[in-house]
Amino acid sequence: MSRYRFLMIFFVFSFIVISGFAQPENAVHKNVIKPLKFIKRQIASESFESAEVFDVNNDKIPDIVSGSFWYEGPGYVKRHYIGAGKQYGEYWDDFSTIPLDINGDGRLDFITGGWFGKTLIWKENPGNDNEWKEHVIAEPGNVETTRAWDVDGDGIPEIIPNTPNDPLVIYRLKKDSGRRGADAFEHYKIRNEKQGHGLGFGDINGDGRGDFILNTGWLEAPKNVFTDTWTFHPDFTLGTSSVPIIVADINKDGISDIIVGQAHDYGLDWYEQKKDKKTKTTSWVKHMIDPYNSQFHAMQWLDLDGDGKEELVTGKRYRAHNGNDPGGNDPVGIYYYKWNGDSFTKQVVSYGVLGEGKGLGIYFGVSDLTGSGRKDIVVAGKDGLYIFYNKGYE
Repeated sequence: MSRYRFLMIFFVFSFIVISGFAQPENAVHKNVIKPLKFIKRQIASESFESAEVFDVNNDKIPDIVSGSFWYEGPGYVKRHYIGAGKQYGEYWDDFSTIPLDINGDGRLDFITGGWFGKTLIWKENPGNDNEWKEHVIAEPGNVETTRAWDVDGDGIPEIIPNTPNDPLVIYRLKKDSGRRGADAFEHYKIRNEKQGHGLGFGDINGDGRGDFILNTGWLEAPKNVFTDTWTFHPDFTLGTSSVPIIVADINKDGISDIIVGQAHDYGLDWYEQKKDKKTKTTSWVKHMIDPYNSQFHAMQWLDLDGDGKEELVTGKRYRAHNGNDPGGNDPVGIYYYKWNGDSFTKQVVSYGVLGEGKGLGIYFGVSDLTGSGRKDIVVAGKDGLYIFYNKGYE
């Protein structure tokens, strides 16, 4: 073999080998999901477990409401007193912060309730620095937490508490005008059996109506949601489920799936809904998302990174049962999970032991606080109230 031919073969072989090693590396880099950067800022050391973002004083700047105080934007240093909450051991009896103008005066009030007082209430925004007056909506039993969904599609959300030991009741804001006190809502019980721990809402069967998801199955919405019978389908058993249980078409096959966290145990999973056209039956296939963390109590499904696709934002609730849950004393964290077409990729917003990581409360807010176009995360909990400012892909 001539020296020239040898050198040519060696050169070609070397190029193929180098290219063979280089191409996968480049491909990997192209497919790497770069994490968002967040700046952590403590707002208060209060131990309330619920927080939300809304404009309290109508200055068109978002404020933060949590427990007995609201924090004025954009600085969130000046705080205003709402009123004394009721405390039971480590817990404040304040398990949601749902903004809604209940009395029609143009100011946002909010709805909360608690496990220990067994009472669902709304707090009236006075429009000044006076205390917020409390109005009782109902005494539905132990309130795990409460969520708002537009059940009848009229553009006004209904209020639905998760009361594990009691029936499912929808609370609908009355449509009459003027100021409303304790008699602001109509009550509709749609199932007599106990709810169980966990609650979600979304269109499961594709008929255009929102259904309720419980930890033992789902309730199919009738045509007239307040007068007709809801049909229960005992399709699954989900354990101590999160609130909410997310309804979304995860794998984009045109069929709704669900995402469920274990609120008082280990595990975060999504259940793929499969329909057999021949037998006209439905089955649910469980896929693990994160089996290594516990107490996924609250979550949101929204576009966090601005790419037009939803991410799952959730985390571990700090001391959900005062450290007595499985994994109760593990490090805490806040995460978001991005669907990559085949599975979920986990990204960490905060993680670590108390003082380093931040736990998730029972109700949290995601909103653009700075006008940057990026959604920030506001999280309360027994380990304090914090903002995580979304800095994008810096």
